[in-house]
Amino acid sequence: MRLTAFLSMAAKAAFPRDYRYGTNRPWTAAAQRLNPPGKKRRKVFVEPIAQEDWSVFRGDMVELLFGKDKGKQGKIIQVFRHRNWVIVEGLNTHYRYIGRSGDYKGTYIASEAPLLLKDIALIDPSDRKPTEIEWRFTEEGERVRVSVRTGRIIPKPLFQRKDGIIPLQWKDGPKDTSPEDMLKKTYIPSLKTLEEEVIEKMNIQENRRQRRSYWY
Repeated sequence: MRLTAFLSMAAKAAFPRDYRYGTNRPWTAAAQRLNPPGKKRRKVFVEPIAQEDWSVFRGDMVELLFGKDKGKQGKIIQVFRHRNWVIVEGLNTHYRYIGRSGDYKGTYIASEAPLLLKDIALIDPSDRKPTEIEWRFTEEGERVRVSVRTGRIIPKPLFQRKDGIIPLQWKDGPKDTSPEDMLKKTYIPSLKTLEEEVIEKMNIQENRRQRRSYWY
């Protein structure tokens, strides 16, 4: 067994049998409040979906098929593939108070709850209506999503960073470093010490040399 595989097995988190998964990281205080010691919860079975068969991505427009927001459309802002969950911006929201203490009732906030993959449908950009999709290959060999209802290709959304920047649409400003300058080789390695490089760079005449040191 390779060392990397052994370390990955050792680093893999082991959860109790009745652990309740949520949108929070397991080591956070919010996740620990949902799983107090000794509390048993109903086991939830998740149908595994292969990586290549996953049909929706962050940035896709979808329509809710069930729930209180049935028929409404929104953009996917987060995906949990291990639980078949997606979070849609502004839909399936829960309202609660946080920071309650003493006479202060807390702050009233809204947060989106996760939705199962079967509870949403992808929107066809050609007519803005929900549709089922299937994966096909183009003549160039590219694997694309195709609407079953209209037969049109539904392109994947462009990768968007957490700060909202889309790298493919980014335009360099006057203070940004150009790719040519970034790839330019400006450092030449040598076996000289820092002091010797400074002396050579500043044209300092110095005949003295440091005594050699040996490391054993």
